[in-house]
Amino acid sequence: MENKKDYGKIRREYLGAPLDLDQLHSDPIVQFQAWFEDALNAAVIEPNAMSLATVDDRGMPDVRIVLFKGLSKGKITFFTNYNSKKALEMKQNSGIALVFFWAELARQVRVRGKVSQLSRAESDEYFQSRPRYSQIAAWASAQSKVLADRKELEDNFAFYLKKIGEDAPVPTPEDWGGYVLDATEWEFWQGRENRMHDRFRYSLQENDQFTIERLNP
Repeated sequence: MENKKDYGKIRREYLGAPLDLDQLHSDPIVQFQAWFEDALNAAVIEPNAMSLATVDDRGMPDVRIVLFKGLSKGKITFFTNYNSKKALEMKQNSGIALVFFWAELARQVRVRGKVSQLSRAESDEYFQSRPRYSQIAAWASAQSKVLADRKELEDNFAFYLKKIGEDAPVPTPEDWGGYVLDATEWEFWQGRENRMHDRFRYSLQENDQFTIERLNP
């Protein structure tokens, strides 16, 4: 049955404030932190949600939402199962891209670079800060692998809950941990009226300094 809805007419006008070069910090991390605080203060839903793009062994891109979990020495960190599809793709090609989109502020931040695994100590520290049932779920889920049905997953959860015990500390699974992104490119996008958006790209140079360029929207 043909869908008669005209999706092309779905449109939102962005009425963000002007963004100019003299408003940007020379360090993209400092600029990102300022915008992230703005997103928190604006009560953006899931301000730490970011799209993570990877490439598989056939050269096909993959993208999914993961959660930004802070900065390690000024670098973006996130966590996942090391046997997941995204982790296997990052193992064979460490080049990734991230996107934050804060619709309430008409802002977008794009980041590109290479990832590496966090230290086991850093992964353990974050894992122990998670809610207990989230910790159990990390044991129960063989992330990205095929399940027969929902019951199989729930049975796995019940198994590890019983095995570990209600009160015992939950150890970090060996196949679970964090990544840190060594970013070489950042882009800050501010939505403006009539699609005349403001875009600025930070590019890392050989002297470890970033140059900033304004881009066409």
